[in-house]
Amino acid sequence: MAYLKPPWFTAKIFNKAAMAFGIGGAATLTVTTRRTGSPQQIPVVVPEVEGVKYLVSTRGESEWVRNVRVDPNVRLGHIEFVATEVPVDQRAPIIAVYRPLAGKVVEGYWQKLPDDADHPVFALTPAG
Repeated sequence: MAYLKPPWFTAKIFNKAAMAFGIGGAATLTVTTRRTGSPQQIPVVVPEVEGVKYLVSTRGESEWVRNVRVDPNVRLGHIEFVATEVPVDQRAPIIAVYRPLAGKVVEGYWQKLPDDADHPVFALTPAG
């Protein structure tokens, strides 16, 4: 699966600002890294479809995606969830809701990775 690595500015500056200030409706996703077990935080825009919250990877098979596949226990803000990957053939309606929420910045990612199979999607179920 493909991956679009973010530029330095996005990874080191913008993502931190997005999480701190909720830029573009961003929420903070915390996952456990598969190599060290330490927390990884990523700003995400969370679409909701038929009462279910979803995570969508705009950049393909990112580190957070790989980490969630190993440990599906995640935190969105201060709420714990279990993430379950959505099969490729069920992603289109979720991605259709996600793209307008995330805005124009994600359109370039879909131009580079046009197939829904390149964008992992996870359904979030409240933990416990």
